[in-house]
Amino acid sequence: MNILLWILQILLAVAFFLHGWLFLSPPPELVEQMNASLPRWFQLFLGVAEVLAAAGLTLPGLTRILPWLVTWAAAGVMIVMVAATIWHVVRGEMSSAGVTLLLLAMATFVAYMRSRVIPIRGRRTATA
Repeated sequence: MNILLWILQILLAVAFFLHGWLFLSPPPELVEQMNASLPRWFQLFLGVAEVLAAAGLTLPGLTRILPWLVTWAAAGVMIVMVAATIWHVVRGEMSSAGVTLLLLAMATFVAYMRSRVIPIRGRRTATA
C-alpha cells in the first residue's frame, strides 16, 4: 500500500508541477486564450500554489522532514480540485471536470491514508 501511495503522490506531483508551470510560463500560442478566462495575477497565484503543492506532496516524505506536510499538501490540492471542478462544470467543460474529479479522488485518498493509515514517520534524532 505504501508503494501505491508513493505512486499516487508522484503522479499528483507531476500533474501539479506541469500545470503550475503552464500557468507560470505559458506558451505564446496559449497566452491570449488563458488571459481571456483568468486574470494573469490569478494564473501566477495558481502556478506558484501548484508548484508548491508538487513539492509538498513529495519532498517532506522523501526527506522525512516535517512529513505531515504531505497530508496538508494533499488537503490543499483537494480544495483546489473542488474549485476547479465547479469552474469546469459551470463552463460546460465536462472532460476537464472529469480530470479534476479524478485528481480530487487521488488527493483525498493520499490525504486520508497518509494522515490515518500509513503516515510517513519523521526522522529520529540521535540522542547524545
